[in-house]
Amino acid sequence: MKLYHQIERNSERPLVLAIGFFDGFHLGHREIARQTLRLRKPGWRAGVLTFANHPATHLRPGTEPPMICTEQERLCLLARAGFDECFFVRFDDRIATLSPAAFLELLIPLGVRAVVVGDTFRFGHRRAGDTAFMSEYLMRRGIRVVAVDRVGEDGERVSSTRIRGLIREGDLASADRLLGGAGYEIRGPVEFGAGRGHTLGFPTANISVPSKLIPKDGVYSASARYDGRDYASLVSIGTNPQFNGSRRTVEAWLRDFAHTIYGRELWIRDLRYVREQRLFPDVAELVEQMQQDVAAVGYPSYG
Repeated sequence: MKLYHQIERNSERPLVLAIGFFDGFHLGHREIARQTLRLRKPGWRAGVLTFANHPATHLRPGTEPPMICTEQERLCLLARAGFDECFFVRFDDRIATLSPAAFLELLIPLGVRAVVVGDTFRFGHRRAGDTAFMSEYLMRRGIRVVAVDRVGEDGERVSSTRIRGLIREGDLASADRLLGGAGYEIRGPVEFGAGRGHTLGFPTANISVPSKLIPKDGVYSASARYDGRDYASLVSIGTNPQFNGSRRTVEAWLRDFAHTIYGRELWIRDLRYVREQRLFPDVAELVEQMQQDVAAVGYPSYG
């Protein structure tokens, strides 16, 4: 997928363009992508216009929601969906102050033949433009507009907001179902920790926490991928109350794993909540509980 940081024409080939923020790239977003690709004719391009930063970071700093995906994860998901190119631009005054008509005028020089958005899509200064305005305005230029109906699940609309709530609650099974694909994930380089895991008989990899929404504190079963191989794992998220911790960490214990991987990337997915983090009377009881955690998720006892 070709990446552009400005909204400007880069090809003479006609373009079908999806527009949205696409945090998490959930089932609703995937339907927008599917319909975009269906409209692409031989020789045409399928592109996506999205913002590098959430609009609230510019309009209402401090009120923006935590992201389900990092920027890199979102770009990877868009590329995997089949888009040929991505206009990945910053939401700033140049975008925020545009009238709905002025925003649409930016698209016309791109060679757009069709635009695909969600049916609740709003745009332009103070979100004054909607899909009805977009359709009427662009149809006069011979550009088709497709407003994709919202995707529902369990009687509720699939949305990034709903998925963020599930992640906060630790209900990763439901979040993964609404996200589709690989579901929620945590990726990051392994960093040095306190080294207590080795002493306790459960050596863990401390993952540098990315700038995104992390599930509630607790112990989770998970799948960890390192160097192209998957390992059954247990993941602890929280502040390590047993050792008076104050910094929130993500630590993963991998079954049948004995490598030193500081500085290397670890990919955690399929997280499923097992129990809360809590303070035990002593370290011996903590170790006993850790052995029970291993058994509870179907792993053989460690050590």
